[in-house]
Amino acid sequence: MTIRALIASACAAVCLAGAGPAAAQEPIRVGFLGPLSGIFAQAGKDMLDGLKLGLEQAGARAAGRKIELHEEDTEGNPATAQAKYRKLVAQDKIHVLTGVLLVNIGYGLVPPIERDRLPSLFLTTPDDLTKRRPTRYILRANFSASQPMHALGDYAARVLKYKKVAAIAMDNGFGHEGIGGFQRVFEDAGGRVVQKTWVPLNAMDFAPYLTQIPRDVDAVVQVFVAAQAVRFARQYGESALKGAVPLIGSGVFTDQSALVGMGDEVTGTVTSLIWAPTLATPANRTFMQLAEAKLKRQPSYFHAVMYSAGRWVVEAARALGGQVEDRDRFLAAIRKASETTEDPRGPIKLDEYGNPTQNVYILKVEKVGGRLQNTVVHTYPMVSQFWTYKPDEFLKTPAYDRSYPPVRP
Repeated sequence: MTIRALIASACAAVCLAGAGPAAAQEPIRVGFLGPLSGIFAQAGKDMLDGLKLGLEQAGARAAGRKIELHEEDTEGNPATAQAKYRKLVAQDKIHVLTGVLLVNIGYGLVPPIERDRLPSLFLTTPDDLTKRRPTRYILRANFSASQPMHALGDYAARVLKYKKVAAIAMDNGFGHEGIGGFQRVFEDAGGRVVQKTWVPLNAMDFAPYLTQIPRDVDAVVQVFVAAQAVRFARQYGESALKGAVPLIGSGVFTDQSALVGMGDEVTGTVTSLIWAPTLATPANRTFMQLAEAKLKRQPSYFHAVMYSAGRWVVEAARALGGQVEDRDRFLAAIRKASETTEDPRGPIKLDEYGNPTQNVYILKVEKVGGRLQNTVVHTYPMVSQFWTYKPDEFLKTPAYDRSYPPVRP
């Protein structure tokens, strides 16, 4: 060897020797996109706090690498979300994206995520994101909008023995798909949805809509969230329907984030959701102790779902020895971690479309010790987003929307 070659070889050896520790010290960067201001801010803040709980509970380290969180506010605006996404990817160089609450923002991020091949864990619920328009790099940590409502449709028909139900819901994809899922299963079991009423997202006076509901139905099924849920509950309780027509519907309606603003008017309301604070499992007790100590209040379902997402990210990174730069391997490891990590909700298995198959709980609002709570009254184990229908046959039918399934005369 020449002197020059020996020097070059020695320099290369020194550089290589230093590369391992340097790489090990570089943090694993987790991105979060959510509405931290605006009308959906409380849900966004709960999501972020839940993610932090999951990362912290898992130690916020993986294979010697620190887990670093980069959070951005979408302001509920699609254009803002796109700009913040570019910042997270180009400037912060995140390895995984989490969060995303709103449907239009979720769909808008699909093209850049596919282009960047960025592993992503979404909370947003639109059915077709994991049905007719799935993308390889987006996994859902939550549920598809119709998933828990399928189970409620079955429970309303077979257990509650309802025959005729009127529906009222927010006039957006979450409302349409939730009511559609309920209606399909309810009617397959012999019931009938006799009317559907859609309420604009900015409406806070429900009197004009409540007066349209027929009084000769067995129940009213609703889909409302956040501030609308609180206002609807109060006005339903003040209407002639209260005490005459039972109220059932989406579990997000009486989730802890909304329940704190409600009163006795919701006592007895039956809903369906993938989690409840009252679940008596070791994993949920651990989560509840951690969350209540940190938050100084009961957590919401938004906390629980994003806590799961944080846990999956850390466990996946550990399984790879911290080598998260291989995005396809990291994505596969997150998928596996969702099945092997004990979860507050119970067992979980991501299907081939990226949506969790998981328990759906039928909940009833009760007053215990002077405080309202969601009590689990029935469990539907390992519910698929396709319910009991075969996926290939389900996907041949129209997507749930404002007019499908139709109201039969």
